Amino acid sequence: MFHRRPVALNQLSGNTSLNLARMSGIEGFSRSVLVSILPLVALETLGSKENVALAYLMAGVLTLCITLNLGTLERLIQRRWLVTLGACIVVVAAAFLYTRSTILLPLGIGLRSAAASIYTVCMSLYIMDYIGKKELTLNESRRMQYTGAAWFIGPFAGSWLVENGMADVPFLLSMIAASIMLGFFWKLRLGDNKVVARAQSQAKNPWHAIKRYSGQKRLRIAYGITLSRSCFWVTLFVYGPIYLIESGLPVWSAGVLLSSVSGLLFFSPTIGRASQRFGTRRVIYVGLSLTGLSLVALGMLGEPTPWAVVFWVTGAFGGVLLDVLGNIPFMRSVKARERVAMTTVFSTWREASELLTPLLVSAVLVVFPFHVFFFVLAAMHFSSALSTSYLPRRL
Repeated sequence: MFHRRPVALNQLSGNTSLNLARMSGIEGFSRSVLVSILPLVALETLGSKENVALAYLMAGVLTLCITLNLGTLERLIQRRWLVTLGACIVVVAAAFLYTRSTILLPLGIGLRSAAASIYTVCMSLYIMDYIGKKELTLNESRRMQYTGAAWFIGPFAGSWLVENGMADVPFLLSMIAASIMLGFFWKLRLGDNKVVARAQSQAKNPWHAIKRYSGQKRLRIAYGITLSRSCFWVTLFVYGPIYLIESGLPVWSAGVLLSSVSGLLFFSPTIGRASQRFGTRRVIYVGLSLTGLSLVALGMLGEPTPWAVVFWVTGAFGGVLLDVLGNIPFMRSVKARERVAMTTVFSTWREASELLTPLLVSAVLVVFPFHVFFFVLAAMHFSSALSTSYLPRRL
């Protein structure tokens, strides 16, 4: 039984799902325009992959602390102000990253991730408030199309601007896009679902929410799927550009790679139809397995080589399958009265991946060469693939 939609929803211009998708596209561009140049800026500023991993690890700790307390923040301020805060943080983060300071750079990375987490939590709650369960797959495929457009344009645009002597412009574009998203959001005048607002008061302590979340098998599986997916994307977007440079390719190739794999999101409608025909669980299994096999291939190649780009792309295709469908197990399993508390915990997959990935890289580099990390990440994907067998067939 679905709760009646709030009156504010009727004030939305046009289709609700379409407006939410447009918001995601604008927000995605504010981050994607920096994604291809940020690892290279970090490498240039900090001097080594080990230091880059440490910077992302520190940033992940900061973001995780913020994300775990989003339930408390939403209890203190309305959700619309939380979205506003996230947009403002994007602007501040871009300014910090622009300085290329060894102190402000890790802080900027952490704030940028925190802003993405705030947006993800709020958007997930809005989707579950306003979109019926039967329409979730359609909504997610549409949202991924708009997000895909943003991430198709952003990475290449950022690297192209840097290559052509306009290294400061991507940071300015990030600030402008965040401001546009915020203006569009306030134009829509999205209101809070009162039932969800009451539910979040049950999770005053984030650790209580974690305990409650970990006690639900399907939610644990959903988290593992999303965490595996996110670890791959962190690897691709942080270490992928460095990998290409070490293989002898030019700087602009990093933007081409990241834009190309992001363009795979244009297949979202096809993935949605495949989910309806074969089942969401099976498509998720295929996505995890494909990414895992691609990571094994990268590990077996050893040292960076230009034609390894093929396996980065095949791994990304598996990741896109999970981008479109990976959140569905959670959205269809979470109880309405626990949405805010459980979504806050579930959304830590972003921070957990940004913590876990550099942590694993650092641990591997102590004893082994970097390519061994690919085998570790592949094992994570295969474990998550096996866990899908415990999900309902008619997911």
